[in-house]
Amino acid sequence: MSLINISGLKKEDFQAKVHGKQTDLFILKNNQGCEVGITNYGGSLVSIMVPDRNGKMANVIQGHDNIQDVINSPEPFLSTLIGRYGNRICKGKFTLEGKEYSLAINNGPNSLHGGPTGCHARVWDAEQIDERTLSLHYTFADGEEGFPGKLEMNVIYKFTDENELIIEYKGNTDKTTIVNMTNHGFFSLAGIANPTPTIEKLQCWINADFFIPIDNTSIPTGEIKSVKGTPFDFTSVHEIGERIDADDEQTHNGAGYDHCFVLNKKEVGELSYAAKIYEPVSGRTMEVYTTEPGVQVYTDNWADGYQGQLGATFPRRSAICFEAQHFPDTPNRAYFPSAVLKPEETYTQTTIYKFGVDNK
Repeated sequence: MSLINISGLKKEDFQAKVHGKQTDLFILKNNQGCEVGITNYGGSLVSIMVPDRNGKMANVIQGHDNIQDVINSPEPFLSTLIGRYGNRICKGKFTLEGKEYSLAINNGPNSLHGGPTGCHARVWDAEQIDERTLSLHYTFADGEEGFPGKLEMNVIYKFTDENELIIEYKGNTDKTTIVNMTNHGFFSLAGIANPTPTIEKLQCWINADFFIPIDNTSIPTGEIKSVKGTPFDFTSVHEIGERIDADDEQTHNGAGYDHCFVLNKKEVGELSYAAKIYEPVSGRTMEVYTTEPGVQVYTDNWADGYQGQLGATFPRRSAICFEAQHFPDTPNRAYFPSAVLKPEETYTQTTIYKFGVDNK
């Protein structure tokens, strides 16, 4: 049994035949000695090895250390790709070109993250292009999980010498459909451990003057609300835990933060700064850049201490997610930026997670 990387994960533990397809572990390396580990089951991130302010490496992404645990995770969306529609669709119904579609209900009364067998639970075709680049491909069948159109989706993971994890999406459909891809990375900048430390002391800045309020089933109320005077104002730096349990209808409805922030954009589709977090003990930072109009910020409000990689455990609020995306329930909200993809169009998205250190 050979270690092939600094994370301690073993390639052979990720090799299996699932749904007739081969799964594996792929390692991306840069010239800083840092690494990203990805399995093609769900495109799941299983390691991101980056240094703290003293140069000590740690894994800052929550995941599992073998393919069976990835498949059977208590958190099915743990650091996976999400599609064809990330986030929630009210009651699993939407109308497109005059026809109503019904989706699986897998989150209270609603459809979540493309359904229970969305692309997070599928084996992607994988090709490692070079030491820093992994190409993944998945074909969503027409009618899969209730969505129209055969959708060909390509996702490329790149890991640069600047410790940027770049995720590029490109998709084409043969029939008008809706698409809202994202990556559901559960980031723990302190480093995963037993137990993984809470994120409540993380310092956070989000480039968003507005957010999307939700009802008690996490569906948008329809309002696009200013963050000013609310626990959602991260236009200046605040600790995540400072207002997460505020006596506020929105933090009650999300059991903390589980909301889409409307990113400030000069133009539609520009690749721009979305957010930054700083972990004061380790000094690690992560910046988020995206072409998407929104980012869902989720503070891991439902974890119960389940086990992850190499003995690490994941208690409640031990991770934070920045899911770059279009807004929840967009197909039922004509005034939200459209998530419709037509056959003559190409779906594209670029999202970057850039890791660094701050010596303050």
